[in-house]
Amino acid sequence: LIKVLAEQGAPQLPIIAKIETNRAVRNLPDIILGTLGRHTMGIMIARGDLAVELGSVRMSEIQEEILWVCEAAHIPVIWATQVLESLAKKGTISRPEITDAASGVRAECVMLNKGPYILRAVQVLGHILSRMQEHQQKKFTRLRALHW
Repeated sequence: LIKVLAEQGAPQLPIIAKIETNRAVRNLPDIILGTLGRHTMGIMIARGDLAVELGSVRMSEIQEEILWVCEAAHIPVIWATQVLESLAKKGTISRPEITDAASGVRAECVMLNKGPYILRAVQVLGHILSRMQEHQQKKFTRLRALHW
């Protein structure tokens, strides 16, 4: 890919590696090492695709592993797939979606999908993440006072 970008006259274009398969998870260290220090890159955790391939039960574990590896390598992470999806599409939100969205605070970016209520979803996500940033710094929980 780096060679193709150079051939197309875009050698400095950053790369986002979409991690969506078991193979990609297994090869993540090699994917990162292949670009580290030579090319700007980020990682997208395609949680929907991963859940289909690995099973929903393993998603929490795999997400954590990807976040740890990327943090150690100083690689930014995009938290993607079904974040506040029912809010963006139907205008309603569930408690599990709020908790899931809050977990996105550990990533550098959270990606929302399209929908008629996307502006509301962006507002809610911003509110959730700004509150969570007071309690979490990447993988480390901060012991701060709760503001009721």
